[in-house]
Amino acid sequence: MASATPATCKVVLAATVAKGLLAEVTEGLSKLNIKPKLVGFLANGDPAAQVYADYCAKTCRENGFEFDLRVVEKDKIEQAIIEANADKTVHGIIVYYPIFPRTSGQDRYIQNLVAAEKDVEGLCHKYLFNMYQNIRFLDEQNTQKSILPCTPLAVIKVLEYLQIYNSILPYGNRLFGKTVTVINRSEVVGRPLAALLANDGAKVYSVDLDGVDLFTRGQGIKAPRHQVHKQEGWGLKECLPISDVVISGVPGDQFKVPVELVRDGAVCINFSSDKNFDNAAVKEKASIYVPAIGKVTIAVLLRNLLVSA
Repeated sequence: MASATPATCKVVLAATVAKGLLAEVTEGLSKLNIKPKLVGFLANGDPAAQVYADYCAKTCRENGFEFDLRVVEKDKIEQAIIEANADKTVHGIIVYYPIFPRTSGQDRYIQNLVAAEKDVEGLCHKYLFNMYQNIRFLDEQNTQKSILPCTPLAVIKVLEYLQIYNSILPYGNRLFGKTVTVINRSEVVGRPLAALLANDGAKVYSVDLDGVDLFTRGQGIKAPRHQVHKQEGWGLKECLPISDVVISGVPGDQFKVPVELVRDGAVCINFSSDKNFDNAAVKEKASIYVPAIGKVTIAVLLRNLLVSA
């Protein structure tokens, strides 16, 4: 009886990628004479957010940081953050979203309420402005990097680990020639991720319920920042067959990436808490599959906390 054809897809777990990042954090922490403290705010009653908060607590304490989870009512979150901003014993703040309905805009206000020097999520206006404008440093000497949103940066770190970034090319162009599809255009993850990838030289198809937006570096790789153009009439059937990398983060267990459209040998990454890829099907098409990135996100969070401290 003939043996089964060996699988060619390499499954890479988040813990493997996070290991190196946490080693960097441990080294940096050893140079401080304080134990940085992260305060988390939970105001939505979401079980998934509670799980994330619990994992934040576990990882912080295992790696030499303090963590204080504060469960508050929605109508008290504003004052709670103001108090944490003024508390000198607090070095970083994380808020578990969403708190308010997406259409209300109140979550955006809460993101801007967190003091920039304690914003380890990189979601306040200053950091988002820098990210979208492709301003990578906070000072003219280019010694202090601007904080980037944790989950998008975690995806970047995964792509660097997988050597999708071409280290021979200069910074800012290391994704030149790559085509990426990002399924999700939320303001917290999907849109920032598309901008970051495009600012590094990739052609990015950003897919959401309202269609497809193309993020590129405009007029060639020397353009200072990305540009966005609507791809009228486009959907996943146009994007997936031409993409080197497919990144999906759609919440809910109803959505599945149509793997039959994915190009043979593509890299597939899931950043949703739900499985956006059918495990068996994606392994038949992808060369590399990353089923989750949560542990990388926490590692990035601790790196940002170290900078804040």
